[in-house]
Amino acid sequence: MGLLDGRIALVTGGESGIGAACADALGEAGAAVAVLYYADDKAASSVRDAIVAVGSKAMIVQADVSDEGLVERAFAKVSAELGLPDLLVNSAGLNMSGVPVWEMELPQWDRLIRTDLTGAFLTSRALVRGLRDAKKPGRIVNISSIHSTAVRFGGADYCSAKAGLDNLTRTMALECGPLRIGINAIAPGMILTPMNKAAQADPKVLADAEAHVPWGRAGKAEEVANLAVYLCSDKADYITGTIVTIDGGLTLEEALGA
Repeated sequence: MGLLDGRIALVTGGESGIGAACADALGEAGAAVAVLYYADDKAASSVRDAIVAVGSKAMIVQADVSDEGLVERAFAKVSAELGLPDLLVNSAGLNMSGVPVWEMELPQWDRLIRTDLTGAFLTSRALVRGLRDAKKPGRIVNISSIHSTAVRFGGADYCSAKAGLDNLTRTMALECGPLRIGINAIAPGMILTPMNKAAQADPKVLADAEAHVPWGRAGKAEEVANLAVYLCSDKADYITGTIVTIDGGLTLEEALGA
C-alpha cells in the first residue's frame, strides 16, 4: 500500500519544477492528483500522464491562483471528478524581479504578491472550507523559500511574499489545529528548476553557486517532493505550523565573511 492511498491532492504550479516533482511523488505514494497549471497544458498533461502510468488517478485543471473565482471553480471541478481534496501543495509562484524598490513599478509588486502569497491564501481557504464542511482532516504544504528570511538585493517582491507565506502557514496552523488540518511550509535553498535556469545552462554559474553550499551541490526538486509527501502523510500527523528548511546548509553561510 502507498503512503497516501485514498488521499486526493491538489498541486498548484504542478506543471513544472518543484510543483511537478510534488505531483509525481504524491501520485507515486498513491494519492489521486489534480495538477493545477497556469498556461502550459502540454507540460501539465505530461505530469498527469506520468501519474496515471504508476497507477494513480490524475487530472489537469487550468487556473490563475490569484483569481478568486477561478480558484473556486478549480476546486469544484476537482471535487466533481476526483472527490473532495484533502491535501494541498501550494507551489505556484513567480521568481524575484531583481529590481530594487526605487525602480519597481506597482504592477510588478502586485503581480508577484498576488501569485506567491494571495494565491496560496485563496487555495488554502478553499481547501479548509471544504474539509470543515465535510468534517474531514487534511494537510497543506506551502512551498516557501530560504529567501523569506535571507533577503537579496532586488528581491523585495519575492522575499516579502515568502515571508508572508511563512506567517500565513503559522497563523493557519493555529486556526486549523482544532479542525485537524495540518499546515506546514518547506523552505528550499538552491534547487535546480527552471527558476535557476542560469545555473542549469552554465556550468560555471552552477559551480560558483554550489561553492556556497556546505553540502557541496544544488538540491533536486525530487528531494523537496519527498519532504512534501512526508508532510502530507499520517507520519507527520503531529507536525503543524513548521517551516522546514531544505538547503544543504546554505543559510548557515549567511553571515560568513561579514
